[in-house]
Amino acid sequence: MANTAQLLRRQSSRDIVLKTQKSLDQLELRELRGRLVPKEHGVSHHHHTSLHLHHQPMYGATNQGFMSDAFDESSELEQELPFGSDASTSKTKAELAAFVDQQQEDIVEGEKEGDERESWDSKVMFLLATIGYAVGLGNVWRFPYLAQKNGGGAFLVPYFIMLCIQGIPIFYLELAIGQRLRKGAIGVWSQVSPYLGGIGISSAVVSFIVALYYNTIIAWCLIYLLHSFESPLPWANCPTRLYKNYTYDHEPECVASSPTQFYWYRTTLHCSESVDMPDSFNYHMAIALIVSWFLVYICMVQGITSSGKIVYMTAIFPYVVLIIFFFRGITLKGAADGVAHLFTPRWETLLDPVVWLEAGTQIFFSLGLAFGGLIAFSSYNPANNNCYRDAILVSLTNCGTSMFAGVVVFSVIGFKATAIFDRCTEERAGLVALNRTYNLPICDLEQELANSASGTGLAFIIFTEAINQFPGAQLWAVLFFLMLFTLGIDSQFGTLEGVVTSLVDMKLFPNMPKEYIVGALCLSCCMISMCFANGAGSYIFQLMDSFAGNFPLLIIALFECLSISYIYGVRRFSDDIEMMTGSRPGFYWMFCWKYLSPCAMITILLASFYQLVTEGSSYPAWIAAKGATDNMEWPHWCIVIAFALILSSILWIPMVAILRLCGIKVVEDSDPAWFPEAELREVHGIVPHEPTELERSVFCFNMDGTEGMCCPKYGLPEKSLEEDEE
Repeated sequence: MANTAQLLRRQSSRDIVLKTQKSLDQLELRELRGRLVPKEHGVSHHHHTSLHLHHQPMYGATNQGFMSDAFDESSELEQELPFGSDASTSKTKAELAAFVDQQQEDIVEGEKEGDERESWDSKVMFLLATIGYAVGLGNVWRFPYLAQKNGGGAFLVPYFIMLCIQGIPIFYLELAIGQRLRKGAIGVWSQVSPYLGGIGISSAVVSFIVALYYNTIIAWCLIYLLHSFESPLPWANCPTRLYKNYTYDHEPECVASSPTQFYWYRTTLHCSESVDMPDSFNYHMAIALIVSWFLVYICMVQGITSSGKIVYMTAIFPYVVLIIFFFRGITLKGAADGVAHLFTPRWETLLDPVVWLEAGTQIFFSLGLAFGGLIAFSSYNPANNNCYRDAILVSLTNCGTSMFAGVVVFSVIGFKATAIFDRCTEERAGLVALNRTYNLPICDLEQELANSASGTGLAFIIFTEAINQFPGAQLWAVLFFLMLFTLGIDSQFGTLEGVVTSLVDMKLFPNMPKEYIVGALCLSCCMISMCFANGAGSYIFQLMDSFAGNFPLLIIALFECLSISYIYGVRRFSDDIEMMTGSRPGFYWMFCWKYLSPCAMITILLASFYQLVTEGSSYPAWIAAKGATDNMEWPHWCIVIAFALILSSILWIPMVAILRLCGIKVVEDSDPAWFPEAELREVHGIVPHEPTELERSVFCFNMDGTEGMCCPKYGLPEKSLEEDEE
């Protein structure tokens, strides 16, 4: 649609003198600022224009590149006006404001539906929300396990290589395309090409599925957080059992395992011995799920302005707790052994392809790519935001957090392993003193350090067992589980924001307020998540985590990269980034988008499918009689559900394209969001880019502006200003 401010300039240039033109330019720039992102809800643009000529600009409601000239012209005008001309100045401003009102009544009528978009209150709020979204539970309980398992310090080599060729390029791509097209995932990919709308739908479906089971982790954290205030901690000792002869004894199942394992598997999860046996309904888990979904709803109901303010606490608090645990951990006996075990390089592991596969997978999922959340977050940014700097900052912060969390975790694990090793050596020495030289216990510190676990096992079993040995264990337990809660709910915001933004942009419920959409989404998720509140709930969680949250995301990200590189065009995409940031992406980033990143994702996909076919997939089932877990193969109905979860996500990509070819629109066409393209080009002094010889040979850039190896563009044509005037 036409830019109202530009139209006003053209219509008024024939009638208004130079001084008045400067005032109109000032009004135009303020109108442009208001259009970039509205400052306040419920206040019209012309009201801002006429009444707030000198208010302090806010992030998202201002474009600093446009502000300086406006204020310079305003100051110049005021200096040139003679003394005593306040009345004439006010009259001129009033006439111009009335003129803006009259023109907006004729032109803006068709723009009122979708041009106004929420905004971040500040740059800091956006960065904290994005960091909180990217930095999640996987940084704390997944990376340390993978590092010590796959070569220690040597694992950092494939980790950072995959970060450079896959993680940062895709992160940069999603931030840039969301900021440029200013829509959610569905709107963005539909505008790239109507045949690609399925990519956005797939992202929304995956985000919905992941949000279902991810909130289960938040519910577990709430349960442990509530019981962390008890003294002694309920997982510190085995419970007692009352027999018929009125005698007491420790629970045999707990004695066979450990207090932390028993509390996790039996008290919290009510685990059955198989996914085929759900057993009784877990009311405590159901209540925790309801509370967790209610908290998510409360935090999201007011949109990104409300949830953005919450991230000041949820994004910063985990770092505060990690720093506290760091200084506590390095003072513990055995901490140095634990950290050394984590980072001591075993270079021979670099020859193992599985190490590279797990490094690439960890980078991909740690950054939260392909969920649609990053696209949604960046769509609320100002048009001239430096998305390149944001991508580098957030990605490196994410990886730095993973390594720092690894030091914290293994300093505590080193303390736990050293305590077990010391007890073992004391027991062995006592047996030797009694001349018992047979069946002596084997004490191996390295083996104890290697017995760490990932995921829920690390958080709810191993780490809690170490906390039991801390003085003031209740305080440390509260801090730890509150940290896990804030890490989880931060990532949940971003995951659900991708779903909500897509639903709003699709206008599936055009007359329904956004808070009602959020409420309906959270209520439906809460009802479906009751499937986790039974004895087999943890196994269903593992099934969804193993299949619904990995293969579909890799496939979606692959199509995102291919769509930008071969349909939208790397050259056009680079022009857009230069227009927004003032600097053009380097050769390396374009090479990653077109070649390196797609090849890396295809390799990971093929290797993952090969590993799944050759090694199969199983789950650890809790066997009460043994007090331990046994790996069991998934039954056939679980395999069917796993494939259904994968296909329900990725089939939207070809299905939308095929239906579009048949004339059926799954995603309705919509006008491009308002974007100050001409103004940005003028501010940054953008001139047409002349491809270098290297770019022409590598990327097939042609002299006429076309790009080789690119499909024809089927995106919606953007009308020029002259066409709108006619």
